[in-house]
Amino acid sequence: MGPEVSGDSTAVQGGRRISAHAVCTAIRDDIVSGTYQPGSRLTEELLARRYGVSRVPVREALRTLESEGFVTTRRHAGACVAQPSEREAADLLDIRALLEPLGAARAAQRRTEAHLKVLRGLVRLGRERAQHGRLGELRPLGDWFHETLAQASGSPSLAAMLVQLRRKTVWVYAAAPVPQPAPPGGARRPDPAARAVESWAEHGALVDAVARGDADRARALATAHTERALAEYRQRRPTPVRASKHSVNTASGRN
Repeated sequence: MGPEVSGDSTAVQGGRRISAHAVCTAIRDDIVSGTYQPGSRLTEELLARRYGVSRVPVREALRTLESEGFVTTRRHAGACVAQPSEREAADLLDIRALLEPLGAARAAQRRTEAHLKVLRGLVRLGRERAQHGRLGELRPLGDWFHETLAQASGSPSLAAMLVQLRRKTVWVYAAAPVPQPAPPGGARRPDPAARAVESWAEHGALVDAVARGDADRARALATAHTERALAEYRQRRPTPVRASKHSVNTASGRN
């Protein structure tokens, strides 16, 4: 027998209540990780079977993901993973470059000791993992770091935008082509291990500025960090901007 569903789109499976929000998070994580490739179909029946729920929370999750731009609905195909265009990808990073420095400056003014404790712990773990070359463990730490920094801004609306931008940027990075070796005489590609060490050192400097309440310094460090991310992204997408084959739903103003 399949899971029962309550009126609030919460599935009940084996005595556990599985909300549409949890299903949405699971599908989003699988999209970002590449389990579902851009353009691939997302059928309610298969998703319900994969996550052990009914089609009701899956349907609600797909609506949420469409409003966020991860999913689009195509005629005769139904729900599919969106295919971000080169222009949208560039826009995401430009918007992030504007908002992350603002969030960092606000965090320097409004952070709590609890925020600082978490941020310092994450920097310690991130530096340790980076120095030992354990790069596969850095993404969840980075997500946690940036979400905590966003929450420290003291603005729920700004924090929500920053978290969503982060998710979309990670997805776009994952969907970008793998950088090819630099041609002879060309600029060298950054070494991932060395860049990871450098990135977590930047995180540490940012936390120090936030701890001191130095909003100007925090803003400047966040700006430099996002500018480096933008440069690295452009190295991964050297092709000219072009329109996407399938439009991405932007009605919700998700950025």
